[in-house]
Amino acid sequence: MKRNALQKLIVWNSNKRKKPLIIWGARQVGKTYLVKNIFAETYYKNSYIYIDCKIEDEIRAFCSQTANAEKIIEYISLLKGSQISENTLLIFDEVQECPNILSALKYFCQDFRQIPIIATGSMVRIKIQRETHKRGVGSSNKFLFPVGKINQITIYPMTFDEFLMNSNEMLFNAIKKAYELKTPLGKGIHDLAIEQVYKYLLIGGMPEAVEAYIDSGSLLESREILKALYDNYLSDMDLYQASPEAVLRSRALFQNIYKELNKETKNFSPGIIEEKSKTRDFATSVQWLTMAHVINQSFQLKEHITTPLMPDSESNFRLFLGDIGMFSYQSGINAASFISNERENTLSGIFFENFVANELTAKEHKLFYWRGKYSAELEFIIESNNKLYPIDVKKGRGTLNSLEKFSNHNKFEYAIKVSKNNYGYNQDQKLLTLPFYFIPFAAQDLAFGTLTI
Repeated sequence: MKRNALQKLIVWNSNKRKKPLIIWGARQVGKTYLVKNIFAETYYKNSYIYIDCKIEDEIRAFCSQTANAEKIIEYISLLKGSQISENTLLIFDEVQECPNILSALKYFCQDFRQIPIIATGSMVRIKIQRETHKRGVGSSNKFLFPVGKINQITIYPMTFDEFLMNSNEMLFNAIKKAYELKTPLGKGIHDLAIEQVYKYLLIGGMPEAVEAYIDSGSLLESREILKALYDNYLSDMDLYQASPEAVLRSRALFQNIYKELNKETKNFSPGIIEEKSKTRDFATSVQWLTMAHVINQSFQLKEHITTPLMPDSESNFRLFLGDIGMFSYQSGINAASFISNERENTLSGIFFENFVANELTAKEHKLFYWRGKYSAELEFIIESNNKLYPIDVKKGRGTLNSLEKFSNHNKFEYAIKVSKNNYGYNQDQKLLTLPFYFIPFAAQDLAFGTLTI
């Protein structure tokens, strides 16, 4: 399947000064498929070596004992019967099973920079943290991260534009063209695009679930895969946690994201998960799940905002699930609600907020929201080119009361309302209306500082 991140790999590969590349990301978001099946097969056909550190015991054992790049190259060359050169792509998958390979990347960069190397893994940072903080580990034996000696990319679940690119390329092209021309879609195509947004809210961006839907056209089959992936995520929490208590709290936190958002304040409230608990009791779990890219964290801003954006308090935040399909599954809502005529009354606004949060995160935006007096709030505040862009997410038309209160304290370039409404701009209100299907492209422009009206 087509992925936007392929372009990042192409840019990395064409850089004559490229360093070993680490690809981060949650489990099952398509890291291996992107690197091996798409990138390597296209740009290094018959000239790449793929190593799965989880199952290739001999290589894992050897690399665990040395960070010497020359020795590693010689050993893998002899074991695989293939000479490694600057024309060979070396792929280390599941490197959380052998963190010492990451230490070796420093020496690959220093001594064998001409050899292209990609390392991938889903729980790498967590595994490193556990190894580094083990009791009895002396300073001389602690893991050393190759700071300054690597390039890095994070892969996320498929965004809505990627979903559409693979499921309906003609509609994707029509939406992309309309966004670039800054013109509304015709009503029929607009309705069709919104219909696809609702399907995406149900299916999400986990590649296996998307592929099942594309191949079979069955939403039910896609949901069955989502259920299995959701259960796998819960099982993963046994692997790298420090204690049984930490496992239980991380699972409880993960399973209650929908419940946390589906209340009036939406701010994280530990008491919903565990009676009489404090936010600090869940600090490790929040860190674990954000490091694993399983959840996305948004911090609160209040009243007058200054740049660069900084949280007003580390204890006031919201959490979103990293995949909107898993969020929908966790909510327990009937799948038919997403494709029924009654969906406007059935789906709450938090489905769309989680959707927008993930689209922004996938474009490397840090998440912030604003809360003013008298329950005024804006779901997201984005800083781009030192300018503020408040984002209001509405499942319907909604009012602009919060934006008016925000403008009393803050200057902004213009506000963005993301909703099911068609594209438009109100000069007097400084309000840009974007339909849900435009948000992946707008998020990219905000990241590049190229958003225009």
